[in-house]
Amino acid sequence: MNTSSHVDVIVVGLGIHGSATASHLARRGVRVAGIEQFAPVHARGSSHGRTRMIRRAYPNPVWNDLVDRAFTGWAQLEERSGQRMLHRTGGLYAHAGESQLQGADCVLVSDPRELHDRMPGLRVPDGYRAVFDPSAGVVEAERAVRALQSEAAAAGADLRFEDRMLGWDAIADGVEVRTESGVLRASRIVFTVGSWVAQTFPRFADLIEVWRILTLTVAPGQPAGMPPALGALSIDRPEGLMFGIPDADGNGVKIGVDAGEIWDPDVPVAAPTDAEIAHFRELFGRYLPDLDSTPVEAAACLYTMTDDKRFIVGALPDAPEVIVASACSGHGFKFGPAIGEALADLAVGIERPDLDFISVARRGSQR
Repeated sequence: MNTSSHVDVIVVGLGIHGSATASHLARRGVRVAGIEQFAPVHARGSSHGRTRMIRRAYPNPVWNDLVDRAFTGWAQLEERSGQRMLHRTGGLYAHAGESQLQGADCVLVSDPRELHDRMPGLRVPDGYRAVFDPSAGVVEAERAVRALQSEAAAAGADLRFEDRMLGWDAIADGVEVRTESGVLRASRIVFTVGSWVAQTFPRFADLIEVWRILTLTVAPGQPAGMPPALGALSIDRPEGLMFGIPDADGNGVKIGVDAGEIWDPDVPVAAPTDAEIAHFRELFGRYLPDLDSTPVEAAACLYTMTDDKRFIVGALPDAPEVIVASACSGHGFKFGPAIGEALADLAVGIERPDLDFISVARRGSQR
């Protein structure tokens, strides 16, 4: 076991938000240690997999500033790392009734011919309209997590993988964390533990559910699955929103459904069954009929959901040295750089009133 050590900030959980937080802090010269119970880029949480969607289309303008910060953050990460992180493909988000989606340059499309012209590879159901988002696209998820971890370590962060936290306590001058490798002390601590947030903080147990979510990916290189024939997409259905991510850079087309059974995060998430894979192939046939739906990957991950689909971010009101970020409700990855910057600000005492709409103290707000 390592001897005890003292840093300025401890980050617990090194998924996309924890890795981004560690990177921001280390690059500011803050002494930071990161603790992760699993190996780098593991498959037990919500940050693994090759791709995620990014978009400006959001149902409430309160998100717009954070969306702007996210796009800026991805561009800055590309510049720092020298790697491509974001592919602009455009996005089409289809719905049966009224839509509250809005955002910079987003437009409502109702003419079936225009829907086809915007995205020929997608079959929008009869009677549906859609919001077209020209800024939408694909984030290179695994590449991004690795890049953030690499630059955090290069800037001096002490990242400890496969090192499980055994417990933590408030002490006179901050916090003390006990892990399998030793004891760490810091002035402040940031918990980015994803689906483990209710286990770590029982006060949030009534606010969240952890869902098992499935995705199916088909072979890359199919013209009907690549821009401009296909971009980011969703079909709003009563049985669950179907989302899709195009083959932007040889990653294949991926679809998923934003609905799933409640799951214990301590139990490795069960892989998709044959019946579930068959159902997803039916969805390909219905909405993306020009694609060969033979699976190249069937995967499962965890969503940590709030009822209004807003996040939980901020310092605990009764313990300001403790900062929490979780419950990203299936749409948090795109905000990785922006949330990392925000948590780093909070950890060094910079107030962020712009985050009140996702504050740990909010109740009853609408997405």
